[in-house]
This record gives sequence, structure tokens and C-alpha cells, in this order.
Amino acid sequence: MYDFRPILLVIGVLLTILAVAMCIPAGVDLYYGNPDWQVFVLSAGCTLFVGVILILSCRGFRGKFGVRQGFIMTTAIWVSMTVFGALPLVFSELNLSITDAFFEAMSGITTTGSTVISSLNSAPPGLLLWRAILQWLGGIGIIVMAISILPMLKVGGMQLFRVEAFDAEEKVLPRAAQMSAGLTLIYVALTAICAVALWLAGLRPFDAITHSMTTIATGGFSTYDASVGHFNSGMVDAIITIGMIIGSLPFLLYVRTIRGDVGALYHDSQVQVFLAVAASFVLVAAAFLWIGQSMHPLEALRHSAFNVVSIMTGTGFATMDYMLWGSFAAPLFFMVMFIGGCAGSTTCGIKIFRFQVVYAAARTQLRQLLQPHGVFIPYYNRRPIPDEVIVSVLGFFFLFGVTFALLALGLGMFGLDFITALSSAATAIANVGPGLGDVVGPAGNFQSLPDGAKWLMAVGMLLGRLELFTVLVLLTRSFWRG
Repeated sequence: MYDFRPILLVIGVLLTILAVAMCIPAGVDLYYGNPDWQVFVLSAGCTLFVGVILILSCRGFRGKFGVRQGFIMTTAIWVSMTVFGALPLVFSELNLSITDAFFEAMSGITTTGSTVISSLNSAPPGLLLWRAILQWLGGIGIIVMAISILPMLKVGGMQLFRVEAFDAEEKVLPRAAQMSAGLTLIYVALTAICAVALWLAGLRPFDAITHSMTTIATGGFSTYDASVGHFNSGMVDAIITIGMIIGSLPFLLYVRTIRGDVGALYHDSQVQVFLAVAASFVLVAAAFLWIGQSMHPLEALRHSAFNVVSIMTGTGFATMDYMLWGSFAAPLFFMVMFIGGCAGSTTCGIKIFRFQVVYAAARTQLRQLLQPHGVFIPYYNRRPIPDEVIVSVLGFFFLFGVTFALLALGLGMFGLDFITALSSAATAIANVGPGLGDVVGPAGNFQSLPDGAKWLMAVGMLLGRLELFTVLVLLTRSFWRG
């Protein structure tokens, strides 16, 4: 029988943090005279009560923390945070249904960015700030999970990034806490720098803070229906584009850079490939806008850089409706939304390192076919790739494809048209935000979808954010029998 005490203890601590975070939008609403401050206070009280009860009932735990408990804890954290994070949305003046509130909270905490709110321009400030806080908390949560938990669980090849400090499983929690403190300081500093830059670029302090939080978290929640396009500023676009790229790089490398390893980012092959792939797609899109849409070269580069980086990193901001760019837009953006950023960042999708591993394995296989008696070894970051990593990555690709297909099929069964069903499934499992087409594209939202489709997409967001295996392994009988 599993010992659930360490799991409940961690959930209790995180719910307590969530309750404290709810007090921030409560204060903002109180300042602006919006009655929703009472909703946030009551939600914070309920969340704090549950969190404290869990902490008190599980304190003093000194047992071992195993791999199976890690799987349960990871999924349980995201589900519990979503449930309690949805409370203010249910009882706010927007009067969202339970389905819409859960969808919005799941989209926020998984940094997906899909929304069911169609009147952001007139939404209360506390609610807009709460959406940004959910994504900001989800962003730092993903970083910590990718560095301390997923490598230990060996999910989808993440064991490549196992930190030496976490080799002893019984000491995972305290050492993860130490590492989390350093990562959080960097995360807060980057968010503050981005906020100041946006403020200097002309944004109101409130807009600068909320957009900096969702930029570094690569979440994409905005305070306006037109997203970042509302500001119509080249400087704002440039700052947010740089912020999205910063959020897409491995945060562990930022730690090493601060500690004196100045070339840590520059010499990492994952960073090099990510930047090269992003630049290639940006230039292709800019060329199409310049030649096909007769857009000024600098204007074409500005819009292509922002929107391509936004979709590739899974942020989901938009400066214009890219579905109007021409016939090339739909296949290009559909392709880039699966790529994602680097492992150990706030981004989503398949992740660059998995493409590198598969490419190295395929290249080795081709050379083996040409020279059957030769010995060829695939490399990643100038190190040999273990066979178990290759198998794990290939398994991830297979499971990703099957899950995406089943999601699209399920959404189609709820009456969605082909483009809407396909892109909604893609944006959910890749945690991107906007989809394609008139309904869920950058100019639309997910409000009109049936409730069943929203619940299915929420499941897809959870699966995509937790790297598929982490959730699906809980559905196997052998997991609970072991």
C-alpha cells in the first residue's frame, strides 16, 4: 500500500501558497471598488483551510519517497491546483459555469492560454490578474517538475537531464526545495525585468505586470480580447518576443551562468537548435508576408517573429489574425505548435531535445545500413545517448501521436468541424492556446465549444503538460498492483 502522506503534505503546502496568492487579486479588486474581492477572500479561506488541514495531518513524515509516489503526486498537484484555482472564476461577476471555470483554470495552470472569456476588455482587474498568477505559478511549477521530478521518473527521455543532486530518491524533496529556491529567484527576477521593460515601453503598470508574468511563463493570457495586438507597438512586440525566448530556454543553464559558467547557454546544443529552428520559421513566414502580402520587410519580420515564436513556444499571444496571411499560414502554424522549446523551461510541446535524439538515432541507423559492420553511436550534446533514452523518446512520440489522434476524434464526435477539432486537439496537447480557423483561431476563443469538448480539452491540456506518461501510467492496473 502506498504512503500518501508525502503527497498530501506537498499538496497542502502548494494549496497554502495558492491561498496566499488569491489575496493579491482580492486587494486589487478592493482598491478598484470591485465586489469580487469578497469572492477571492472566501476562496482563499477555503483553500487555506484545506491546505493547512493536509499539512497538519501529514507533518512529521520521515519515510522514503519513491518513484510511484512521484507519479501520483505530479498528477494530483495539477488537478488539485486547478480545482481550487477555479473557485474565484466560478463565483466572480463573470458568472462562469463550472465547466468554463475549470477549463480556464486548467488552461492557466498548464500555461496553455486557451480562454472561454470573450469580454476581457471589460473583465474585473482582479480576475485578469488571477489568470496571470495562475499561469505564472504554473510556469515555475513546470520548471521545478522538469528538473527534479520527471528525470527521476524517466518520462519521455527526461532522464537525460537528471541532476546529480537528485540521485538519492529518499532526499528528493529537500534537495528539490533547495534547487527550487534558486530557480524561483531567477524566475522572479526575469519577470520583474520584463515588467519594467514593458512599463518603459508605454504600458500601464497593471498591463506590464500581467503580461510579463504570462510572457516568462510562456502562457499567453492577455488582459485584452485583441491580445498583444491591442497595444500596436513594435517595441512591446520586441520585448515580449525576447521574453518568450528567455522563458523557452533551460532555466538550469541560467543557474550555471550566474555561478560563473558564462558559456553554458551558448554551448548547449538544445539551445542552439531551438534558436536555429525558430529563426528559420520566422524568416520563412516573413518572406511570405513580404512577397505574398506585400508587407514592408521590417513589418513582416516584426509580425512573423512575434507570432511564430509565440506559437512555437506555446505562449499563444497574437498581434494579428495570422489566418489572414494566406494559404501557407495554416500548415506553418499547425507544424510549429508541436515543436515547443527546451527541456527545463516553461514551454510545452514535444521539446527540441526529443527531435535531436530521434534525428541522431535515425542518422545512426542510416549509417548502419550503409556499413553493416561499422559501430556507430548516436550523440546528444557531445555525449552518447543511452539506449533506454532512445526507446523512451520513441515511445513518447508514438503515444503523443495516438493521444492527439484520439483527442481530435473525440472532439469531432462533439460536432466540431475538421479544422476546429484538429487544431483544438493540437493546441490542447501541445499547450499552445489559440488554434486554427474562425472558431478557435487567434481572433476567436473556446466559449462556443460544447461542455463535453471543453472537458476533453482540459484532459488533453493535463496530459500534454505532464508529458503523457506521468498521467497515463496511473490508468494501468500494474501500477496499482505493484
